[in-house]
Amino acid sequence: MSGPASNTDSGEVRQFTVGEDDDGVRLDRWFKRHLPQVGFGTVSRWARTGQLRVDGKRAKVDDRLAQGQVLRVPPGGEDTARTQRGRRELTPEEESLADDILITRTKAALVINKPPGLATQGGTKTNRHVDGLLDAYAGEDEPRPRLVHRLDKDTSGILLVARTPGSAAFFSKRFSGRSAKKIYWALVVGVPDIHEGEIEAPLAKQPGTGGEKMHVDHENGQPAKTVYRVVERAGNAAAWVELQPLTGRTHQLRVHMAAMGHPIVGDGKYGGQDAFLTGSVSRKMHLHARRLIIEAPGGGKLDVTADLPEHFAQSMEQLGFDLSLSEAEPVLTPPPERSKAEKKQAAKAHAKQYRKARRGERKRRAQPGGKKRSGPGAKGPR
Repeated sequence: MSGPASNTDSGEVRQFTVGEDDDGVRLDRWFKRHLPQVGFGTVSRWARTGQLRVDGKRAKVDDRLAQGQVLRVPPGGEDTARTQRGRRELTPEEESLADDILITRTKAALVINKPPGLATQGGTKTNRHVDGLLDAYAGEDEPRPRLVHRLDKDTSGILLVARTPGSAAFFSKRFSGRSAKKIYWALVVGVPDIHEGEIEAPLAKQPGTGGEKMHVDHENGQPAKTVYRVVERAGNAAAWVELQPLTGRTHQLRVHMAAMGHPIVGDGKYGGQDAFLTGSVSRKMHLHARRLIIEAPGGGKLDVTADLPEHFAQSMEQLGFDLSLSEAEPVLTPPPERSKAEKKQAAKAHAKQYRKARRGERKRRAQPGGKKRSGPGAKGPR
């Protein structure tokens, strides 16, 4: 058998056959995957005393396993505290939500359409999140699905979840290696002068924000690149933009669009009051992970799209955008590699544009009483 024994308290020696997902994994990592109730200290003791065997030979905790090998595990060794930390019982509402947001299920992955306002993982004062729903997708004898990438709380759209430890490692490598293609849709305030191109502006944590906010930092920032294309415009008030991040920095798309002087509609964190349109357009974030194309374990590709959330779809309709315009070119093509001189000139231009936008924001704040605006955009971010 390749999974954990059905009865670990029987007092009998257990044998496991290493499966495809565990090919190349360290022995101690195998225990974390399949027998998490057995602590590392116990595994080390078993290895030292020769009780752990792989194909009949003594094994070390850092040995690499190969598919088809037979692992001999002695009885017992369970940490009571670990054993008691079982799967959480979900409420009927959580079960229903998990079912509603599921787009597709394959042998290796689950793909969900994350609603805006639902965090990907828990944290301080965050008890409702995607990670807390994952028990709904696992069968009784299946491993718990695991996250391999994230979306901001207020960003909606495609989130891929791995169904096995092996597929988690596979997909994680594709995301970290940037071979996965992620296409986002956004509504931005105003219309970029250049309708298609690449934003190259390094990002760093903004001092004084406790790491909660990022900013463009050409001296100390981490490289960050985004390919963008204006799909359609609503006069001079707003534009529908496709975005493809070529790097994966925190808040990258939000900071890059704000640095261009065209913040994402509803993103008060980076756009201030300017991020809210007047009229009846929703004040929620208008950033959606629309499409994901990624290699699948065993060959082929996983290519999925996610429908817009209600507020985003209503805004698109109100502004008169034609959704079919995006489908002709669903995957953006990065522009040709630029020379060092061109990159330096582009970086200076982005820095100048960013400083100009910041000066305008400080000037408005300095005015007595601030600049009054009517309609839904009259107030700052909630």
